[in-house]
Amino acid sequence: MVPASAALSPAASSGAIGTPGTVLITGASSGVGLFAAKALVDRGWHVVMACRDTDKARRAQAALAIAAERVTHLQVDLGDLGSVRQLVDAFHANGRPLDALVVNAAVYLPRLKQPERSPQGYEISMATNHLGHFLLIHLLLDDLKRSSHPSRRLVILGTVTANSKELGGKIPIPAPADLGDLAGFTAGFKAPIAMADAKSFKPGKAYKDSKLCNMITTQELHRRLHGDTGIVFTSLYPGCVADSPLFRNTPAAFRTIFPWFQKNITGGYVSQALAGERVAEVVADPAFAVSGVHWSWGNRQSKGGKQFSQELSDKASNPETARRMWDLSLQLVGLA
Repeated sequence: MVPASAALSPAASSGAIGTPGTVLITGASSGVGLFAAKALVDRGWHVVMACRDTDKARRAQAALAIAAERVTHLQVDLGDLGSVRQLVDAFHANGRPLDALVVNAAVYLPRLKQPERSPQGYEISMATNHLGHFLLIHLLLDDLKRSSHPSRRLVILGTVTANSKELGGKIPIPAPADLGDLAGFTAGFKAPIAMADAKSFKPGKAYKDSKLCNMITTQELHRRLHGDTGIVFTSLYPGCVADSPLFRNTPAAFRTIFPWFQKNITGGYVSQALAGERVAEVVADPAFAVSGVHWSWGNRQSKGGKQFSQELSDKASNPETARRMWDLSLQLVGLA
């Protein structure tokens, strides 16, 4: 993990880092992804909005007055590996370069009693949040390598609930994020297996585990590829977006109480717009051109808050766990 002191030193030494480019954002039809798209368009970037529902994305774009000429809409269901491959084909047919990739889309289904399965037979949280994005990253890496942009970046949205170095990651409800010995991955992750550790299905933990995989992926990308490619690999936690559409499958009472609690008790609340702005900063701004960092703004939020490099748990940063998860994920997405 890059220490906080080093994380803030790059420097803004080259103003060219702020040069607009083309960025693909998954899950950009609502929430943080949508507002990140707006913030980047406002910076002069062209945004490829890769969404499950492109009609919804177009309506959202129009509602925020995002310039249509600076947006390309492409359809994808991240839970379906075949759909991910179709997205990549469509992107290549579009003919644009790729200067940055933002892994944002996620599903959170805490009320499930039994696991839902992807078309390939994997538990849907892991399939969508990790495996679909893992395949997408690998299929677009060559595009990032070919980019002539002065600061090519791959940015992954993490979460405090998957990092036990932070208070939110210590909460044992339903259980902390933990991939165990990756027994579920090793066994192929098909029914009856629905969890990374092959233990009993817990939908809330399935989400946390998938996001832990996201943050592990960032660290492993940095270890394997940054030195040779110069691509900046980072993750971030932009703050608690307590009214995010991510929580649409939670009970109505939770959707009322949780934002109030984060605004008035913890002080951790961040608006979708501010979170989107923070994602855009990590994609485009000079102060974030350091690979291997998990960026955070802490729990007590304010508009003037300063970013820092957040330490990750051993579960997120252990090189051996990362290597095994990487190799097993390659097998699960058909790239081994």
